[in-house]
Amino acid sequence: MKDLKITEEEIKDTWYTFLTTGDMPANVHASWFESKSMRPFIKRLPKSPRCSICYMPFKGIGGYLSRTFLGVEASRLNPRMCNLCERFAGKYQGGVEIETAVMFIDVRNSTQMAENLSAEEFSKKINRFYRAVTDIFYRNYGWVEKFQGDEVGGFFIPGFAGPRFAAHAVKTGRQALKALGYHTLSQPWIQAGVGIHTGVAYVGSVTASNGVSDISILGDTVNTAARLTSLAAPGEIIISEATREAAEISREQLEYRKLTLKGKASELDAWVIKK
Repeated sequence: MKDLKITEEEIKDTWYTFLTTGDMPANVHASWFESKSMRPFIKRLPKSPRCSICYMPFKGIGGYLSRTFLGVEASRLNPRMCNLCERFAGKYQGGVEIETAVMFIDVRNSTQMAENLSAEEFSKKINRFYRAVTDIFYRNYGWVEKFQGDEVGGFFIPGFAGPRFAAHAVKTGRQALKALGYHTLSQPWIQAGVGIHTGVAYVGSVTASNGVSDISILGDTVNTAARLTSLAAPGEIIISEATREAAEISREQLEYRKLTLKGKASELDAWVIKK
């Protein structure tokens, strides 16, 4: 439940500072291990699953250390978040608009794959896909926002990925396809396409009627990234012109496309990365 002493403006300021600098405002108490300076060490502690926000591990030796010595463990309400991040999302219910890069990666031909595999085999393959992709998101300081069927979506913000957050999104797309077997195997072990768009989105806390708090991203930037993903062929990364500019990628390395996106009135300048 939101603390009544906290004003809407204070909540917005808290989110803005957290998302753009990676640290809490001076008026918000935070433990030493929540500092931005500790993040490179935390995300290397074994192993996943881990908090989709602060990267605290829930399993392995890292999970044991975080539970035993720091009191950090998976939230009982939201297993994708640690108890600290779940508390933060619950207390500071609100958010703010910031510049972000949004990436989706979607499995191709999943219906056909499900027909050719047993339910257990299909589940194992999709879970392997989830693990491979989310580990790369975390490695590049991305936030995993959702698992939806055969798709993983996440985003990159200045406070965690730094000023070159769009470049981190593109790097994640490249590494994710490589982890699936593209450019390393004669055939990928699962087929997928990637879409990335950069722009202003609303990032903040949402709370369901049952009291479960989560951190979500909303807005046209998210919808555009999802539309780009739907047009990516297996092995392709489609990025918007806004992403290309923000990531400082030369046009010479890319294939230009002018795309009509579902639900959009105007066409979008986009680029394809194939390798």
